[in-house]
Amino acid sequence: MNIDVRKRKMIPYLMILPALALILLFKIYPIARTLLESFWVGGSVTLKTWATLLHDATFWNAFWITIKLNLVMIPVQVIVSFCLALLVNANLKGIGGFRTIYFLPFTISLTVATIVWSLMFNTNNGILNSLLAFVGIPPQRFLVDKNQALWCIVVIASWKGCGYWMMFFLAGLKNIDVSIYESARIDGAGFLTTVSRITIPLIKRVSLFVLVANTTANVLLFVPMQMVTQGGPQGSTNVLMYEAYKSAFKYADRARSSAIVTVLLMIIVVVCIFQFKLLQGKQDGGAEA
Repeated sequence: MNIDVRKRKMIPYLMILPALALILLFKIYPIARTLLESFWVGGSVTLKTWATLLHDATFWNAFWITIKLNLVMIPVQVIVSFCLALLVNANLKGIGGFRTIYFLPFTISLTVATIVWSLMFNTNNGILNSLLAFVGIPPQRFLVDKNQALWCIVVIASWKGCGYWMMFFLAGLKNIDVSIYESARIDGAGFLTTVSRITIPLIKRVSLFVLVANTTANVLLFVPMQMVTQGGPQGSTNVLMYEAYKSAFKYADRARSSAIVTVLLMIIVVVCIFQFKLLQGKQDGGAEA
């Protein structure tokens, strides 16, 4: 009898064993290997790579560009995605078509989206400059201007990703009981009051997931820089991920590349812990209230 009970208790662990093996092989092992390579130079463990990296102006410029990019892009994508979810949550005839339209950009490869947007941002014959000229605004340099290139990448990534994050917010909105909104309307609550006092608190867990997943995706953003700007002009789009790519595949400096990737992982972990604590704290406070 005891043997049968023990066997039944082991079944769940046996079921997750294949998934655990894949996680160890394709997630944990690469992270451990990367961390080790950042300290491994010339066949021995040393801090030389880290000492050089911390005194490297190019690294610190890439670090600042990465932080600046995400400080703008993450709030923009989360807010726009939430607003889109509110729009398509209405029970109107044909609303499913709008949901599809907003989600369509995500179905396009980021590589293809980057190419299309680079054509639109073209200084000489891009459609955006043609539209600006039509309303009397002088042509802009966009991706070849050091003051505009980074924000053009924000546009590309946000256009590509907002529809995707919208679907998570929409799923959260669909799980809210309609009777709660009906009670709020009876009490005279307006739209803004309903959103701030009911909707946002009730989708805290969805918001937490979107924030963490969005942060991870944007910190590791790489394709637009690699395809269009090559970190330029004048290093204005040289994020840490692209700097790690150059170190590994252009300069054959695996140790430096691994150290930069380790820094990226630490940034993601720190930001995600901060976001989790912030939202969890608010949720706990709201529950107590």
